[in-house]
Amino acid sequence: MNALTRMILPMAMMLPFFAPVQAGEMEDKGLAIATDRKQRDAGWGDSQSAVTMILRNAQGEESVREIRSQTLEVADDGDKGLTIFDEPRDVKGTAFLNFSHIGKPDEQWLYLPALKRVKRIASRNKSGPFMGSEFAYEDMSSFELEKYSFLYLREEEVNGIACHVIEQVPNDEFSGYTKQIVWLDKDHLRAWKIEFYDRKKSLLKTLTLADYKQYKDQYWRAHTATMQNHQTGKSTVLKTADIRFDTGLTDADFNKASLQRIR
Repeated sequence: MNALTRMILPMAMMLPFFAPVQAGEMEDKGLAIATDRKQRDAGWGDSQSAVTMILRNAQGEESVREIRSQTLEVADDGDKGLTIFDEPRDVKGTAFLNFSHIGKPDEQWLYLPALKRVKRIASRNKSGPFMGSEFAYEDMSSFELEKYSFLYLREEEVNGIACHVIEQVPNDEFSGYTKQIVWLDKDHLRAWKIEFYDRKKSLLKTLTLADYKQYKDQYWRAHTATMQNHQTGKSTVLKTADIRFDTGLTDADFNKASLQRIR
């Protein structure tokens, strides 16, 4: 046995013992950062916003929709959300109600005025496109720690911003994603980029976030969100013009029975 072999062999024998420890540390670090991110955004209460949705096909042709969005923070559970389409005429009155949950599948309903009925979105269909956009129904739910397992990957810059790079793997068997890679800035843990990998583990979409503004001296919100589908060439941009907090929303404003009466 030569000198080089004598050095390498003991190291090789020790690798199986070191690898799980390192992986465990990276999982703990990923969870710790995700937990910190969630805690920093707790306590905002309720909000309302005006949003412009821009749909672009692979040829660059655009269609524009005007939306109202309402959200309510729920103690010990996921958030509630209501999205109302005001323009153009062919989608006016369409409303989407979302109840995010921690310990059970999310609940989602879509009111289609042309059919005059409320359609429940089944859990197995949550990977489908939301109103023809590049966002899926599951993308419309709030971020909850219990929905993922986490792994810290590395440090990396995005547009000159120092970021933590975290892998999060959905726990839901019906998710359309095998994993998501998230870039969070070190200063405020704001997401700047998220890659979504499909069930074949291929890169499907990338969400880029920009134009962050701070509200109530604590809560950061991106005013531009662009979802690019790499497999179809299509994209969707969400531009938020105005966000108002503490508007007095309650559970009564997020009622499946009242969807048909929304104006």
